[in-house]
Amino acid sequence: MTQQNIKQLETELWDAADDLRANSKLTAGEYKDPLLGLVLLRFAQNRFEDAKIDVDKKLKINPRTGKKREANKGDYAGEGAMYLPEKAKYDYLADLPEGENIAEAINNAMKLIEAEYPDLEGILPKSYQEFDDKLLRDLVRVFNKDAVKHAKGDVFGRIYEFFLMKFSMQGAGAQEGGEFFTPPSLVNLIVNFIQPNHGIVHDPACGSGGMFVQTAHFIEGHEHKNVNEAITVYGTELKSNNTRLAKMNLAIHGIEGKIIEANSFYTNPHHLTGKCDFVMANPPFNVDKIDAKNKFLADDDRLPFGAPLTGKGTISNGNYLWMQYFHSYLNATGRAGFVMASSATDAGNAEKLIRQKLIETGDVECIVAISNNFFYTRSLPCHVWFFNKGKTKANKDKVLMIDARNTFNKVSTTINDFSDEHLEGLTAIMNSFRSNDVTLSAVEGSLAKNNWLNQHFPKGKYQDVEGLCKIASIEEIAEQDYSLTPGRYVGVKMDIDMDFDYKTRMTEIHTELAQLNTEANSLMEQIQSVKL
Repeated sequence: MTQQNIKQLETELWDAADDLRANSKLTAGEYKDPLLGLVLLRFAQNRFEDAKIDVDKKLKINPRTGKKREANKGDYAGEGAMYLPEKAKYDYLADLPEGENIAEAINNAMKLIEAEYPDLEGILPKSYQEFDDKLLRDLVRVFNKDAVKHAKGDVFGRIYEFFLMKFSMQGAGAQEGGEFFTPPSLVNLIVNFIQPNHGIVHDPACGSGGMFVQTAHFIEGHEHKNVNEAITVYGTELKSNNTRLAKMNLAIHGIEGKIIEANSFYTNPHHLTGKCDFVMANPPFNVDKIDAKNKFLADDDRLPFGAPLTGKGTISNGNYLWMQYFHSYLNATGRAGFVMASSATDAGNAEKLIRQKLIETGDVECIVAISNNFFYTRSLPCHVWFFNKGKTKANKDKVLMIDARNTFNKVSTTINDFSDEHLEGLTAIMNSFRSNDVTLSAVEGSLAKNNWLNQHFPKGKYQDVEGLCKIASIEEIAEQDYSLTPGRYVGVKMDIDMDFDYKTRMTEIHTELAQLNTEANSLMEQIQSVKL
């Protein structure tokens, strides 16, 4: 199935499912988990049927009985598939006769899968009794079309992620406003920059697990390795619903991992301090009301530079707790990439002191400024930070500053993203810096065809570009009062149109302003005369 076919199928399935929801009494939030549960069931059977062929080939005949033994869960796990009892198969549900209780049958299917896989216990949705019978049967039919039944590879993983994105755009996460989903452009940027291809990968604010999924895509696409042999993933998530989404997401993609529901501010459930090869996260920004008197905070080995306490002994903002966690989780050569509120690069007082200490470690590798509208439910700008404890000696006292606020593809009036060309170009800049090689090279793709990169680097070699990027020394950063805002370093590129008559236009603007001032004065006189 081509990329175009997959995109078409994603859209068709979403439109059909969303139309059904629109004609029901269910909100997007009530509809989200049960719908994603059906995607899981359909995908599980697709993988089961594919694996069944290989499993059967590998089963040996018992010389005493002359028969093959029965396949078990371990056989299917070896082929990257779930073992499905008969009544947990999607075909069984799709063929259920009218008059049979389909909601009860789907709930039972979920229970049967949980019984086989303890890690999913209590995770799968079992609220299908809340659906109208006709709505539920129509939904089951949506995912039982031939194109869906015969979908191979990670098509269903793509569909699951696409549905997560659409629900996020609807704000179908109740009060968190879609916090469970990090936009693909930002996830791809992080993964491309830190290249997580081995060892322990941790996300202490994992939402629906999108960082892990993109890491799997990276390993499969670039390293051509078995994901579960290459990495071990650990996630922590505060919200119960998001934890369920993450576990389902890993199951959909065949990723083995440990997701724990916990509050990262007061716990370190995986005990990974100093052990991680890669850390990735999109933590909630500017969290307040953190209990500074919590006993765990006082002894937390993830806070080597201390908690950012105010004069009143409180913690008014969690950003610099998160940053220290990410840094502390890394091993001696570990890398981290995370999204952070724009205010953090210039935050003052205790936060500035922590930022200075982080910079002085030499482990801050890169800061990327991102424009508005990359998030689906919030329009705020942000920065993406990168730590690297394995920086070369030549780079230890340098930080790559990238101002990508003018680098985006306008998807709609309210949504921006990076094109493939943008991601490839930005990655090439990072690779050049990290390798101390001025020649620009990307993770993949042909740079000769990258117009964005050629426009900014016509000679094919890295150089500081006004308005886009600059390699800043720690001395320069100290002169800027330890600010890590890229705009302070890269400057502003001024594009002057030599054919435009600026002088005449300025005269016209002054004339228009004078007219508006006259009208304003006239209106004010009228208002005052009425008062009199």
